[in-house]
Amino acid sequence: MNANVRANVRIQSPPSQLTPMVRNRVTLKDVARRAGVSYQTVSKLLNHQIRLPEETERRIWQAVEELGYTPHYNARSLRAQRSFTIGYSWPPSPPDETNPILDQFLQSMFVAAEARGYYLLMFPYHYQVDKQLATYAELIDTGRVDGFILSSVEYNDPRIRYLQERKFPFVAFGRSNPDWHFPCIDVDGGKGLYEVTCHLIALGHRRIAALAWPENSRVGNNRLEGYLIALREANIPVNATWILRGEGRLDFGYRATHHLLNLPSQQRPTALVALNDYMAIGAMQAAQERGLRVGEDLAISGFDDIPLARYLTPPLTSLRQPIWEIGQQVIERLIDLIETGQFPEPQCQLVPPTLIVRASTDPNAKASTGSYSPSTKEVING
Repeated sequence: MNANVRANVRIQSPPSQLTPMVRNRVTLKDVARRAGVSYQTVSKLLNHQIRLPEETERRIWQAVEELGYTPHYNARSLRAQRSFTIGYSWPPSPPDETNPILDQFLQSMFVAAEARGYYLLMFPYHYQVDKQLATYAELIDTGRVDGFILSSVEYNDPRIRYLQERKFPFVAFGRSNPDWHFPCIDVDGGKGLYEVTCHLIALGHRRIAALAWPENSRVGNNRLEGYLIALREANIPVNATWILRGEGRLDFGYRATHHLLNLPSQQRPTALVALNDYMAIGAMQAAQERGLRVGEDLAISGFDDIPLARYLTPPLTSLRQPIWEIGQQVIERLIDLIETGQFPEPQCQLVPPTLIVRASTDPNAKASTGSYSPSTKEVING
């Protein structure tokens, strides 16, 4: 054997080493045969379209697991004429502030969508209305999504009108104009601010300021209304100089609180409510720089109950939104709407936040760093 032939022999390998084994794809009929049912029955169970006797469902799921069956996405989409994908876009957070509420909302939606056989498609948020609606139009016209989740909903929201005109499924986290009717879930921020303002009044405060959002903020106006109602019910005059509006950021809370503390002593607030935790944290920093004891000299409350709130000094009284539950429910409602064409009832569901009382408003409340426990109102003591 010459050298060239030997070289050729050395580089050859058995076919099994060069060509990977091709495993035949497990089909619905394979699962049905193993479980002893029709393949139509298997298909309907896997697509949540049927309920079967417990023993039958157990056999089917056991067959799915034993055979390692996974649905073929393209075939499933063609068969159902759906993409099994939900679109979602949101305004970006400021680069110097994290958004734990959004993180929780996203994770909740991911889990809920996957449980129903759907996935989320994230796409960029555009502030220009024409560009924003063009993106929605492209996703609809190309069949990329079966529906949308909307958040950061404001007055006269163009997305809502557009999707209604297209008769395309969507569910919103938030309300819009009072006379607009569409599927939504929203936190009753007004009820939350009412509760925390009543809490401050019960502690003896009469000069209560509010760090609010701009007047065109639908969410901000809803929350501020609760503060105003609580003052009126307690016969406390509303002092316009105590209501400061700005973006819900740390620096605004910091600057606004310094402004309030520069008022003459008889006009200076003894408490303030902030429409989110970041403004409240900025307010705490300003108060402490002025030598005030937060909770004793100046009571401060926030909204959202971000994880950091429990670890501040003193820990921050806040209103907790049931974000995980809302993420689950918006997905459930949207998928039901996609699959049945029926609007959910109630069409717009309001959920209350939970008041978490800590030492930033009540010095006798000692904050716990333990886990959350659900209730209408919580006072953390040890």
